[in-house]
Amino acid sequence: MTSAASSSTVIVMFVVVFILLTGNSSAKLSTTFYSKSCPRLLNIVKSGVRAAVAKEKRMGASLLRLFFHDCFVQGCDGSILLDDTPSFRGEQTALPNNNSARGYNIIDNIKTKVEKVCPSIVSCADILAIAARDSTLLLGGPSWEVKLGRRDSRTASFARANDGRLPLATSSLGNLINRFKVVGLSTKDMVALSGSHTIGQASCVTFRTRIYNESNIDASFAKVRQGRCPRNRGSGDSNLVPLDPKTPNFFENNYYKNLINKKGLLHSDQVLYNGGSTDYLVKIYSKKPSKFKYDFAVAMIKMGDISSLTGSKGEIRKKCGRVN
Repeated sequence: MTSAASSSTVIVMFVVVFILLTGNSSAKLSTTFYSKSCPRLLNIVKSGVRAAVAKEKRMGASLLRLFFHDCFVQGCDGSILLDDTPSFRGEQTALPNNNSARGYNIIDNIKTKVEKVCPSIVSCADILAIAARDSTLLLGGPSWEVKLGRRDSRTASFARANDGRLPLATSSLGNLINRFKVVGLSTKDMVALSGSHTIGQASCVTFRTRIYNESNIDASFAKVRQGRCPRNRGSGDSNLVPLDPKTPNFFENNYYKNLINKKGLLHSDQVLYNGGSTDYLVKIYSKKPSKFKYDFAVAMIKMGDISSLTGSKGEIRKKCGRVN
């Protein structure tokens, strides 16, 4: 491990301890919640995530995104994991998730293994929170202590998942700032969390308008993407392109360097550096990877506190895709 990486780890661990000691937004959550009731939990989740990422690097980004999309709808309660039934429509087929959110089977498989050693103890919401952290770490990102003790919701909301709570690829800067503010996250949190787009891929339909119609984009960058994304709607809509073409499977700060060079793939990426109020943060993160990782860890801990169910609320699902 390099000295820079070591310094970054020390900084992140310091901020984790500080937040855990001072935060009160979700006081019933604890990093040691399962230390006695399910001591093997963290190793089981880590093993499951490691196997999934080894099989498909993209899955790391998918699991991280799945956690984000869970938390922003009705809190970090595992609601996104509930499958549709003939009498119930959940969040999985909402516009921001349909044919986009993935990794459900990974969480299901991990839950099955956890149930064998700790039946009816660990929530699916907590497994997803841990998996998001482990995915980030496996791809070179920071680590943080995950607060645990969430319970699973007994319902999900297709309507809420569709009403703008989840930012779209076409979101304006103002919309992004407001969406994050509603759930208690600052503008700095938003810019730091957007840095997760240093990994993963996006489908043609999410960036077609940008590469053909927008002017604040590097011409050669746009032309290369046009080769994978035809202009006409319905042609190549599902074609995938890395969000960061240089290091798509490594979690670092190249995302911000891309924005400065007008190489943000999504409209909602490039608005972070387009003469607005967040330009200075993009510049800082582009030059200071340790600062980015520090702020990212802070934001992930804060996001994990959003409207979590604790105590007797909700339930501990036996299977993540359905209520008990």
